[in-house]
Amino acid sequence: MKALVWHGKEDIRCDTVTDPEIQDSRDAIIKVTSCAICGSDLHLFHNFIPGMLPGDIMGHETMGEVVEVGSGVNGKLKKGDRIVVPFTIICGECDQCKRGNFSVCETTNRKRHLADKVFGHTTAGLFGYTHLTGGYPGGQAEYLRVPYADATHIKVPPGIPDEQLLFLSDIFPTGWQAAVQCDIEPTDTVAIWGCGPVGQMAIRSAILLGANQVIAIDCLPERLSMAEAGGATTINFETESVLERLKELTDGKGPEKCIDCVGMEAHVMASLPDTLLDRAKQMVMLESDRPHVLREMIYVCRPGGIISVPGVYSGLSDMLPMGAFMNKGLTMRTGQTHVNRWTDDLLRRIEEGEIDPSFVITHTVPLEQGPEMYQVFRDKRDSCVKVVLRP
Repeated sequence: MKALVWHGKEDIRCDTVTDPEIQDSRDAIIKVTSCAICGSDLHLFHNFIPGMLPGDIMGHETMGEVVEVGSGVNGKLKKGDRIVVPFTIICGECDQCKRGNFSVCETTNRKRHLADKVFGHTTAGLFGYTHLTGGYPGGQAEYLRVPYADATHIKVPPGIPDEQLLFLSDIFPTGWQAAVQCDIEPTDTVAIWGCGPVGQMAIRSAILLGANQVIAIDCLPERLSMAEAGGATTINFETESVLERLKELTDGKGPEKCIDCVGMEAHVMASLPDTLLDRAKQMVMLESDRPHVLREMIYVCRPGGIISVPGVYSGLSDMLPMGAFMNKGLTMRTGQTHVNRWTDDLLRRIEEGEIDPSFVITHTVPLEQGPEMYQVFRDKRDSCVKVVLRP
């Protein structure tokens, strides 16, 4: 089969690889009908997150048709079923899964000894996302083996296009969880840093959850216009002072809730000296992340407020203002997404026409063009916001 394969830093190729096979009774094989490139895939593209090896198949936003099932799936899936595959692989049986904390499933990371060393405790296995999370082949391919398939799936109905359903795999529930973690009240101002695909979903989720005002912060015109179309007030951080504009928009009090949809690769600008220092530290391996957004959020968030972090961080972040964080009584909530906790509700909202997640798609291309589209997506060429690949 054809698949997008990691060969090293900024080297993704469309290779011919061995077709997946059933390896365990709880496995299923799907024929991929749609997959996508995620912003967090760029962290792997840039080799900022350790644990990738040449030959690893990329991708964790995938859906398709079941073509084979193992005997242990026990009727949960059958050939011909149409499913979205959550990026988190879950057993459905461990203590964390029973609590709905699916992204920290205690069972599915088959290389948990690595995760234990790096994180203190293992997280769930993830598709296409380094050997720290199990080294599972990803879904930017013609076929995908789904481990623990009886639990790791979202069965979707016929008649709804892939484009509306695909993002149940990651970015829609990720944006939704980011907003839910804010405990949004009707009087709240929610400020969202980053208007990429997750940020766009967080904007619409915050509005659906009843926020009084949503403010979106970015610098790319196509992203800012998309945020405005979703109901947000926008700030262009290249031409405006984020601090001053947030003061103006909140009567000097600051937003009650702040969401970081940027993560470890904050924009580097001469006007933001901390980002230059972070980049220098990265280059000499003294720091892994550029946490400018976290610093700014802690500074501007209203005392007693909540900071929600769906943006990916990989390791060590310097100069976080813990004094401000502690003395202002802020709460921070983080984590990879507990996808299956949210998808029943989100699928219902799609079916009822409350939201159509396909609005973020700007490019749809064959799988073979994936390597080129990684570069287009990285460079934000051609007003690229979200890429869908068709095997």
